[in-house]
Amino acid sequence: MLVDSPLPMWLTWGDSCATIYNEACCRLFRKGQPHLLGAPLDDVIGDWPEVRSLVLETMRGKGLCRKDRPLAIGQPEDRQIAWFTVSGTPLRDEKGAVRGTICTAWETSDNARSRQWLAEHEAEVARRDAQVREAAERYRLARLAANDAIWDWRLGDGHVIWNQALATLFGYDLEQTSADWWIEHIHPDDRAAIDESIHQVIKGDGVNWSGEYRFLRADGSYAEIFDRGAVLRDAGGAPVRMIGAMIDLTERKAAERALRESERLFRTLFESIDEGFCVIEFIDGPHGPLSDYVHVMANPAYALNAGIENVVGQRVRDMVPLEAEGWVQIYRRVLVTGEPIRFERELEHTGRHLELAALRIEPAERRQVAVLFQDITTRHRAEVALRELNDALEQRVTAEVDKRTRIEDALHQARKMEAVGQLTGGIAHDFNNMLAVISNALELMGRRFAAGDDRTLGYLGLAKSGVSRASQLTQRLLAFSRQQPLHPRPVLVNELVTGMSELLGHSLGGGIVFDTVLAADVWPTYVDPGQLENIILNLAVNARDAMERGGRLTIETSNCVLDERFALAEEDLVPGPYVMISIRDTGTGMSKEVLSKAFDPFFTTKEPGRGTGLGLSQVYGFIRQSGGQVRIDSEPGRGTVVNLYLPHHADKPEKENKPKAAAVKRGDASETILVTDDEEDVRILLADMLTHLGYRVHAAEGGAAALRILDAHPDIQLLVTDVLMPEMNGRELADEALQRHPNLKVLFITGYVGNVLLANEEPEQNVHVMDKPFAMADLAQRVRALLDQS
Repeated sequence: MLVDSPLPMWLTWGDSCATIYNEACCRLFRKGQPHLLGAPLDDVIGDWPEVRSLVLETMRGKGLCRKDRPLAIGQPEDRQIAWFTVSGTPLRDEKGAVRGTICTAWETSDNARSRQWLAEHEAEVARRDAQVREAAERYRLARLAANDAIWDWRLGDGHVIWNQALATLFGYDLEQTSADWWIEHIHPDDRAAIDESIHQVIKGDGVNWSGEYRFLRADGSYAEIFDRGAVLRDAGGAPVRMIGAMIDLTERKAAERALRESERLFRTLFESIDEGFCVIEFIDGPHGPLSDYVHVMANPAYALNAGIENVVGQRVRDMVPLEAEGWVQIYRRVLVTGEPIRFERELEHTGRHLELAALRIEPAERRQVAVLFQDITTRHRAEVALRELNDALEQRVTAEVDKRTRIEDALHQARKMEAVGQLTGGIAHDFNNMLAVISNALELMGRRFAAGDDRTLGYLGLAKSGVSRASQLTQRLLAFSRQQPLHPRPVLVNELVTGMSELLGHSLGGGIVFDTVLAADVWPTYVDPGQLENIILNLAVNARDAMERGGRLTIETSNCVLDERFALAEEDLVPGPYVMISIRDTGTGMSKEVLSKAFDPFFTTKEPGRGTGLGLSQVYGFIRQSGGQVRIDSEPGRGTVVNLYLPHHADKPEKENKPKAAAVKRGDASETILVTDDEEDVRILLADMLTHLGYRVHAAEGGAAALRILDAHPDIQLLVTDVLMPEMNGRELADEALQRHPNLKVLFITGYVGNVLLANEEPEQNVHVMDKPFAMADLAQRVRALLDQS
């Protein structure tokens, strides 16, 4: 309408009064050049106050017409006065608010032209009124069709007109209410603030108002509302109406809260779950489209499960270049097909075995895949081990059966050895007592009757030699039964083996090469050094007999730590640190059958007359009595290795200063000794020997008699007693005697101690032990050493 009109017409719109005008206005506006179209009104009309006033008044919502107004038109160099009639009509938006004006001017300088223009103008006004009525109808229909509750508040009488949405949204079938009704249906906690804010806009010079509140529905629930409105004012600026719309935000607010809760829950799960989680986004790279991906999100458990930290922003081809292609192919298939997958795969870069699940994040255009995974390295290893175990099930069953058979055989052997040990221990006790009687009688006979008779002395020597060999046999029996009296102390096995080297070299003969391999810093052990020397010598002699045609014997020492598996395979062996002594020969070796009986007492492969069969059983008994273990490894034709394991001891041995042998001192009648033994022959001979040595001697057949003699003779300085006696054993007698006479010295004379503990927890300086049988010189030396001890 504006462009086609022959009359000058212009339109303003918006707060800046942007102005559009037709060609007829170019003569009217001195600045009305085409390039100013859309510029603010002031820039277009310059200092034409009549036009500015008309526009501003029309913007207040009232149409105007000013007739026969003189206006200066034309350019500055050619300005002239012309008379014009100017009309203005307000333009409203879809809410009814005035947003602009449309103005028309016609020149009344020539009445004819004025009448013509008036006719045209009236037609234009009629057309415009039709447009306005059409716009009003559209507005009415829009109110009926709108989903929002549209309200029209007449501020003069306080009535509010509603559209149908008031019933649809809130359940009130009303077309008109009062403003107070609306305010009263606002939640009490929101009412005052809304009432105050809306009246501030109405009472002031503002136009637009908005607010959020809770509105009471007909069913008693509250809807969450966003409301906004605009104030319409008259020409004087007074508020006339206020039109607005209520938007029900209840569902949207609930959705927002649900979204926030969902995001909070996701974030909680994201941060706290044990499984690793990440989102990867595919990118194009040098290897082609979708040939790489970058980590856009990763939770803290990612590093714990994958072993790689700070992955967000990293490309997989930079992280794990050697295996990236495989990961890209797996996840690219998920992205392209949309099919989720579950799989297991090793992350070779960190050596972790992972269980993974991956799915595409929709829409596919995002190029993103979500991955959830956990470290199952331990489980995987267990499964692999289980598969391997199942694969070898038959072998395991066979091994377990063999193991059980070995354990049963070992148990049977242990019971047999225990029974034989109990028997040999009892035999050794009686045998040693008999040997002591024979030995002591021979000693006394030689001193009294054989002086100067060489033949008689020779016979006595042969008898003593037989007693010595019989004594050695009983010592072997006691060693096998683990009941021999031991005198352990800290020992350095390297020094002990080095000290035996010369003796071993002579014992082996010239056809056997003997060498030692001694490890540095071998730990101390706690054993009876004399017995250990006998054991090593015994094993060396056995090796010599197995190498009749020559060979090599090697003694090796080292430290070792035996684990639980090794200890379980042995009898009563505690895991821990041990000192190992290994005796290795290149002899004939032993078959499995012979090896299984090697430790049996009286078992020998030698011809009659060359062995008692107690050698290895003595080794076994001594090592087990010392808290260690013996292992033999042998095959026919490949020699034999005997490994001795002795427990590690924390203390190092002290340097010994061996005194030079001195002549045995005799006693005198002022030194009194009490002899106690339940064997009468032993008691008589022992008393005679001590009397012969010059001591004053009392004899008692048992513990009770010995205590009575001690009470009667407080001058007794030394108690010489047997260990195994009826009613009261030697240890019990010594304890009772020492309580009565603390300075009393005690010498145990024993052939077998049984279960009697001879040594207390604290070392006793006044208590010594002497094994039966013994030489008279040894007895004299022990007695003298005790009596001379301060």
